[in-house]
Amino acid sequence: MERDDLTAKQKDYAVFLPAISGFYATFVGKQRNEHYVDPARFPAGLSDMEQLNWLNDQKSLFPYKWSLYSGGHANLDLTKPDWSEDMVRNRDPGTTILGDSGGFQIAKGLWEGDWKANSGCPKAQGKREAVLKWLDGVADYGMTLDIPTWVIKDEFASSKCQIRTLKQAVDATKFNNDFYINNRLGKDNGGMKVLNVLQGANHADADAWYETMKHYCDPKRYPGRHFDGWSMGGQNMCDVHLILRRLIALKYDGLLQEGVHDWMHFLGTSRLEWAVLLTVIQRNVRKYINPAFTISFDCASPFLATANGQVYYENVFPEHGKWSYRMAPSADDKKYATDTRKWGTGVVADGIYDNWQESPISDLLTMRDICIYKPGVVKAGVTLTEDNFKDPEMYDVLPDVNKNGKWGKTSWDSFSYALLMGHNVYMHLTAVQEANRQFDNGIIPMSMEYSAPTKDKFQDIVERVFSAPTRAQSEEIIEQYSAYWMEIIGGRGNTGKKALNSHTNFNALFEEVVDVKPDEEVVLDQTRLDDLEAT
Repeated sequence: MERDDLTAKQKDYAVFLPAISGFYATFVGKQRNEHYVDPARFPAGLSDMEQLNWLNDQKSLFPYKWSLYSGGHANLDLTKPDWSEDMVRNRDPGTTILGDSGGFQIAKGLWEGDWKANSGCPKAQGKREAVLKWLDGVADYGMTLDIPTWVIKDEFASSKCQIRTLKQAVDATKFNNDFYINNRLGKDNGGMKVLNVLQGANHADADAWYETMKHYCDPKRYPGRHFDGWSMGGQNMCDVHLILRRLIALKYDGLLQEGVHDWMHFLGTSRLEWAVLLTVIQRNVRKYINPAFTISFDCASPFLATANGQVYYENVFPEHGKWSYRMAPSADDKKYATDTRKWGTGVVADGIYDNWQESPISDLLTMRDICIYKPGVVKAGVTLTEDNFKDPEMYDVLPDVNKNGKWGKTSWDSFSYALLMGHNVYMHLTAVQEANRQFDNGIIPMSMEYSAPTKDKFQDIVERVFSAPTRAQSEEIIEQYSAYWMEIIGGRGNTGKKALNSHTNFNALFEEVVDVKPDEEVVLDQTRLDDLEAT
């Protein structure tokens, strides 16, 4: 399989950003400066981790110039060399990195401290300063340090960060925004461009958040210091009704200006149909408001899936059906440690998958390149069980051990995970691009056509919204299709019904708050994660 230039194939689609895991970045960065992986461990045809680094335009098997990297798992101290961060810190100059600020870490209680506005907490202030310096040092675009509104529903998190009410979350984010405005390096001085994060668990809260935060993007109020675009969190990133209302508000508030507010990011968006939906919106904003406008979206699914032993095996695009990247548990058996069959051949022949879609990485792999650990030789008459398989007395020849001198059930070493993460990233990227190509060829996923008798197409409705001559007319069209917006499953998998909000008659009486967190479509397998940690 030849090198596949995915940057060249991007066209005018909304931009998917692989949310690079620290585990994967470590392999790329450390291999540049030390033999982090023994060269003898590389499969035939692979000689350099740079072949798996899509940000390396010259060496990668599938160059792609966009990614997201989070300050939540980064080394924020840029004054000290850290080869594990080299994939991001010393990337090709033509690439684009969106830096996540780590608001999720605050909301999960991982960055402890009193994050309330004006708390004076040294822990919070130290992290606030470090994140801003890190973003200015490594990112092209960076997000404000927001406090996601779902923190107030999480007892553990709220106790760790001291944010217990919606007002405290809003005030704390506003305090962080002021810190950014006053202390950012500035894009004219080599710093990042800043995306203003919008949160809110329903329409009313999202509207209040927007009205409170929007002025940070106003060049008249903050000349030379204003924020440079938008990032959609909470209900803003999974509710088409709210997204269209917000974009129309931005248009008429003068906050989608060309050369001023050219980027909008959707946090943690994993559903494949949304790759097309966001492309349609991007094209209409470019046509009617800002020709330089770009929408991006991210998820960490390729990495999380691999950490759970799941591998993408095919992408499917049925007419009027659910489009998806299919993943399932993969071959993990020590019996394959001497198997020289091609990976794709083996997993299909042995019934692990019905089909296998190659990537430039998997095309070079054999079964033994992934299932690296050999089994032991069990003593005659011994039956291994869950309780005794780690007992040395059960074996004539012990199984292979990992680099920590231990053995477990998995046949994968840490490099196996890295190889399959690279494959999964390629599969996710190509799924997003192929979805857009299929759509442009007239193939429609189920969410892009209204189920009502009129069978209105999503792209036609959106065009009407943005081409309407007045704000009132645009908003009227949006409200006209409120039942349709309820049908579209949100970017993180919540159903349309859960997107009910305080702007509907139903929710005037009964309010449903959606508690959404990133990438929950991947169910975590703790045993598998423990094995990965041990490698």
